[in-house]
Amino acid sequence: MVRWLCPVFQGRDRMRWRVSLGLALIAAFLSTIPATADDLTFPYDSELIMDVTPMRGSKRIPNMDVAANGAIAMEMWCNRIEGQFVVAADTVTVLTGQATQRDCPPDRAQGDERLLAALTQVTNWRRRGDLLELIGPQTLRFRLPTN
Repeated sequence: MVRWLCPVFQGRDRMRWRVSLGLALIAAFLSTIPATADDLTFPYDSELIMDVTPMRGSKRIPNMDVAANGAIAMEMWCNRIEGQFVVAADTVTVLTGQATQRDCPPDRAQGDERLLAALTQVTNWRRRGDLLELIGPQTLRFRLPTN
């Protein structure tokens, strides 16, 4: 096949050409594989915004600040909690403190209860670019702001 493509190459030149062609094909293949360095790092020292639409009658969306040491401060649908992420490889444990007791409509209070229950049952995490998934019986999705 190489003889047909470039008949002037002989001996060592032909071998070098084959090696160069092989390396070029490998480089072209590797360039199609997406980089996953970000996917392996937990987003410490970041703000995360829950990937949901606001509840009816509100513009509020749950969000949390994650400190470099894993401490979290989370604004839920109505109340606020503080806690801690404990991360080891792809596993995570979420420890939470007591939620504030703000006056809020029943639907938002129930939303807080469901969110807190789901958060405390998280066992694993996965990151895909600016999306963080906290995985448990219910997967919670959070986005890193891109602005």
